[in-house]
Amino acid sequence: MNNRVKVFRAMHDLTQEQLALELGVTRQTIIAIEKKKYDPSLDLAFKIARYFGVTIEDVFSPDTVAGD
Repeated sequence: MNNRVKVFRAMHDLTQEQLALELGVTRQTIIAIEKKKYDPSLDLAFKIARYFGVTIEDVFSPDTVAGD
């Protein structure tokens, strides 16, 4: 899954550690999400979107669109 977590984090001038603390996860989780090595749970994805005040679609998108 593609994501813009790093972009939104930079826009809000947050470190990975700061974002992790705000979301109640580890820094390693944020690193893995940003590197696309880990897809967050739906609950965490919504939490990230809510934190930045955007929709989940603004932050996350599928690697491919169904039917491609």
